[in-house]
Amino acid sequence: MSRVVRAALYQTRWTGDRESMIREHEDAARRAAERGAKVICFQELFYGPFFCQVTDQRFYDWAEAVPGGPTVERFRALAAELGLVMVLPVYEEEQPGVLYNTAAVIDADGSFAGKYRKSHIPNLPGFWEKFYFRPGNLGYPVFDTAVGRIGVYICYDRHFPEGWRALGLGGAEIVFNPSATHRGLSRYLWQLEQPAAAVANAYFVGAINRVGVEEYGDNDFYGTSYFVGPEGKVIGDTASDTDPDLVVQDLDLDEIRRIRDRWAFYRDRRPESYGAVVAP
Repeated sequence: MSRVVRAALYQTRWTGDRESMIREHEDAARRAAERGAKVICFQELFYGPFFCQVTDQRFYDWAEAVPGGPTVERFRALAAELGLVMVLPVYEEEQPGVLYNTAAVIDADGSFAGKYRKSHIPNLPGFWEKFYFRPGNLGYPVFDTAVGRIGVYICYDRHFPEGWRALGLGGAEIVFNPSATHRGLSRYLWQLEQPAAAVANAYFVGAINRVGVEEYGDNDFYGTSYFVGPEGKVIGDTASDTDPDLVVQDLDLDEIRRIRDRWAFYRDRRPESYGAVVAP
């Protein structure tokens, strides 16, 4: 029997306050479930603005425990209600002063499957992330969920092929890449890197971006969220580049085996020759 998973991505603009952002994402999850989706991922730091355009300590207050914080617990209840696996990119406080850019993974019964902490932290104009986040320390986990084995790689991570490969070696079938990237900086890479990672590692990738300009900077987030399959081909339509959009697509996970049999990249790896990649 074919293993087809209906998956969803939701992109949106900053509404101006936390509660309305949360309600909007709850509504998006319900609409995705009504369309038959069994898994959904939201954009990077989904319940707030992309505050990394500035350095302001007041945004530390947006961090919460993962699990146990109010946002994650609220969406755990919704996941159980809808029978929907959810990937929630949030700001995590492990303890005061120890903060991470994190994605919580919630299984379809509302249980906490685990979390990924963003590994690569930029510090560039418009992306002052080292002010807010420690580098992730959980490696590249793959989560067993009701829809299969999923991984997460957050925004700037996508520029580093090593983590993509680690997720593939860990057995990931779908990797979600929640992001906040703006026009003019690296848009051409948005159309290049995730398909390249999908084909190199023979799994599905869901790429999610924000949309719009926020009051904290000039970044113009261009949406265009999409799914790409293990052949490196975009599946269905790409989302709007200006407006909120819900992308729902069927992913045939059996394609992974077919592509890996055709292109034997995993068979022909030479890990014993790659020492220079990880040498200090």
